[in-house]
Amino acid sequence: MQSSESLRILLIDNNPERASKVCAALTHSGHEVIRQRPDATGLTAAVARDQPDMVIIDMDSPDRDTLENMSTLNDHAPRPIVFSADEPGDRATIQAAVRAGVSAYVVDGIKPQSVRSIIDSAIAQFESFQALRTELAETRGALEDRKYIEKAKGLIMKHENCDEDSAFQMLRSAAMDHSERLPDMARRIITLLEGQSAAPAVKKAS
Repeated sequence: MQSSESLRILLIDNNPERASKVCAALTHSGHEVIRQRPDATGLTAAVARDQPDMVIIDMDSPDRDTLENMSTLNDHAPRPIVFSADEPGDRATIQAAVRAGVSAYVVDGIKPQSVRSIIDSAIAQFESFQALRTELAETRGALEDRKYIEKAKGLIMKHENCDEDSAFQMLRSAAMDHSERLPDMARRIITLLEGQSAAPAVKKAS
């Protein structure tokens, strides 16, 4: 996503005059406000329906309900979120907004001359956070896979009375024979051998 693209924006603002000014600033910069809502209630469902590229929330300060709705959106359908506050937030308020998924926290309002920099900042922050989230998920997945592989090797060693290298070779051969990922085969072997204390192991993992 690039700021030079024409973005489809969901605007949340309960102040018609302020919302009109924000819409005009966004339209002037080549973006489209596809829908305006008075509050963040049902935000995730609204995003699922309208599929905006970005959400902009304009209010005095983020209240608890808004923070909860932003957090739910960030968990289930993450989008760049710009929060434009009329009142300067304290550090705790801004931190709560960032934890809820806000990509850019703006205090001085969204004006035509500031739209590009705000959107640039929001997109960059969002993409950076998503990359970190993906990296963390992959790391956790790799650790989880490794745990299953080690457990499967231990069970094979016990049931086949073999050393660790031989157990790993049996596990790898079984995975190749069944065209499965090593961790997936490890899970199958764990299920089999934990239920059959005297099973002949890998050969029955089909």
